[in-house]
Amino acid sequence: MLTKAKFTATIALFIILFLQGNKLQAQSYFFERVYDETLAQASFVIGDLKTREAIVIDPKRDIDTYLEIAKANNLNITKVAETHIHADFLSGSRELAAVTGAGLFLSDEGGTDWQYQFPHTGLKDGSSIPVGQVQLKVMHTPGHTPESITFLVRDTKVPATPQRAITGDFIFVGDVGRPDLLEKAAGQVGSQELGAKQLYASIQKFSRLPDDLEIWAGHGAGSFCGKSLSTIPHSTLKEEKQNSKAFQFKNDEKGFIKYILDGQPTPPNYFAVMKQLNKVERPLLIQVPLHPKLNPMAFQKAIDNKLLVIDTRSKNEVAKGHIPGSLHIENGKSFSTWVGSLIDYQPQIVLITDESHTEDLTRKLMRIGMDNIYGFATDLDKMNVALEKSDLVSIGELKKHLDKKDVQIIDVRTESEYHNGHIKGVENMVLTSLENNLDKISKDKPVIVHCQSGVRAAMAYSLLKRNGVKNLKMYSGGINEWTEQKNELVK
Repeated sequence: MLTKAKFTATIALFIILFLQGNKLQAQSYFFERVYDETLAQASFVIGDLKTREAIVIDPKRDIDTYLEIAKANNLNITKVAETHIHADFLSGSRELAAVTGAGLFLSDEGGTDWQYQFPHTGLKDGSSIPVGQVQLKVMHTPGHTPESITFLVRDTKVPATPQRAITGDFIFVGDVGRPDLLEKAAGQVGSQELGAKQLYASIQKFSRLPDDLEIWAGHGAGSFCGKSLSTIPHSTLKEEKQNSKAFQFKNDEKGFIKYILDGQPTPPNYFAVMKQLNKVERPLLIQVPLHPKLNPMAFQKAIDNKLLVIDTRSKNEVAKGHIPGSLHIENGKSFSTWVGSLIDYQPQIVLITDESHTEDLTRKLMRIGMDNIYGFATDLDKMNVALEKSDLVSIGELKKHLDKKDVQIIDVRTESEYHNGHIKGVENMVLTSLENNLDKISKDKPVIVHCQSGVRAAMAYSLLKRNGVKNLKMYSGGINEWTEQKNELVK
């Protein structure tokens, strides 16, 4: 006999199974996020599991990743799209379209100054891209850039509300895209306040979408496209309304503009180059290139010809012995960002690294269009080149100079880091601004550089050495060692 309790439990189970069934149906298309930790950049592969056609949104330039995903899942990439003209990486959309024959779907919003200058299918607010039973509807969401669009993704076999939003650099988890990049990185004077107003309006429009809409952003923590991005890969509109400061300014446009323009990080120098290259025709790089490993004779010739040598080994290895005049940029997650911030795109470069890291470094540099690699030096001990050691100072030696005027001590961290706490009496000169401030570097007394952990100080040391600063020393321990030993910082 079916008791009232059993009947209630049966109904509850039926409701759960029904909801789960609807959820499964809503997830019935292929969806994969591809995340590049080196630039904190996300791209997406969306496919119909019946027709096997797929679209890739915001692909990175080393496109073999997407070709492998398509092959492994029996998908055919028929369309490629972008959320906007990117500034932080060189898009692989054209490479992917060239290899697969896919159609290229790009924004035609934003006015004449923000049009892609190569053939594509133009998208406007309200446009739709069919991918089998999956539909991507375009919402124009300007603010980060004038042409920015969001893709609202839904399975057409379920109710007519979208399940996901591919937001690009518009909405992040915990943040929204910065509207000041066009002014600070691309030189569009006066554009940041207009962008902030557009961004405010876009947020208000976006807020009217269903609360359970999943938000899949173009970047995570570590990107320079916002100031407080989360490490969480996705969120919902409801969660962003509750937790993101940018959503708390309803009916307060002025307050939002002040908030969003305040405290944005200084963008890397290479952003302006990316913004241009992603807009115009350029040579395509279909495969990850193989650069030569230099023998001692070729390496010496490269040095004699003044090619730029970038030493990618750890700061400790470099301190023990490095090529005079080489630039030290340690290989890590931020390698390509530092390269794009500290050098321009003109010189040919030689990279010092272990043989196992050559492909990794090639991929990191091709993602920002840094293709001018002459070759690799993979065994420095066999290159028959005289090395020099870095001049290091201990924490005790540093302390001896703090109350005197006999040295110039420079903290090369960012301004915000410096203002949050620094060693008393030490001046701030941000690493990326050093070459523009060489006239402020003392020529009469020793110079000591430091940072947080020693990584940026090692870069600064090599940069200043290259620029002729002779009496130079480095405190490699940095703020980390300073505070570990219970020394105070001032603000």
